[in-house]
Amino acid sequence: MTHRDRHSLGSVVAVALATSLLALFVLPILALVASTTPAAFVRAVGDPAVRLSVAFTLYASAVALALSVVLGVPLGYLLARRSFRGRGVVESIVGLPVVVPHLVAGLALLFLFAPNTPVGRLFQWAGVPVFGTFVGVVLVMTYVSASYTVLASQLSFRAVDERLLESARSLGATRSQAFATLTFPLALRGIVAGALLTWARSVSEIGGFLILAYTVYPGPGYAGPVTSPVSVYVYNLYQLGDLPGTAAVASLFVLIAFGLFLTIRWLEHSGLLPWDGRALSR
Repeated sequence: MTHRDRHSLGSVVAVALATSLLALFVLPILALVASTTPAAFVRAVGDPAVRLSVAFTLYASAVALALSVVLGVPLGYLLARRSFRGRGVVESIVGLPVVVPHLVAGLALLFLFAPNTPVGRLFQWAGVPVFGTFVGVVLVMTYVSASYTVLASQLSFRAVDERLLESARSLGATRSQAFATLTFPLALRGIVAGALLTWARSVSEIGGFLILAYTVYPGPGYAGPVTSPVSVYVYNLYQLGDLPGTAAVASLFVLIAFGLFLTIRWLEHSGLLPWDGRALSR
């Protein structure tokens, strides 16, 4: 077998394996969409309760994402660029929420913020209730998803060639200037990828909500009607045995999420983001 034949065979195997995984991604979504009816989908789109649940979930996940980025990117930078005692322990702590089951995360937050605990009493004293509130939803989302921003930021900052920074400093740039003009721009694409994973993990959460914020009442950060995160809303419909309605609401949110990812890819390949996605795809 010639080198070209081996290369062709390897390409065929790679395509077959990749196609199998893509099929695993796509086929369940197609089955979900096919399980609803046009009438049920139209009812879901027009249902004020569904729209409220979807809007609330997008709002809460945006706040959780902002918190994750503001708090997670600096931590990722420190883990990538600073050597300190106990860094391995910190890295292990950062990765822990990724592997903790959903219900365990909810239980952990329950035992931390219960009204009879010091933290719970502190939040109650400050007038910031956690259970059944917007704050509880954001806490759950941030807890289960912020690790992705930290880990992606760490890898992105670590991938920046130190020689580029040394060259910039040798030309008179301060450490802050080198970070602003080189380190952060070069790491930005990876940070954004981590932020997308953070958002996706936020909106897919359910276990923590079932314990901490099954139903959301008006409170700090949210003054609207009583609602629930969309994952809980879908779960309730499933519990009621309304499979077409369940599939309709789930399909609606899947389409919204897919549209968001497509928009980001379009912006990337249109050159409207701070990196050139067209060059990366060639």
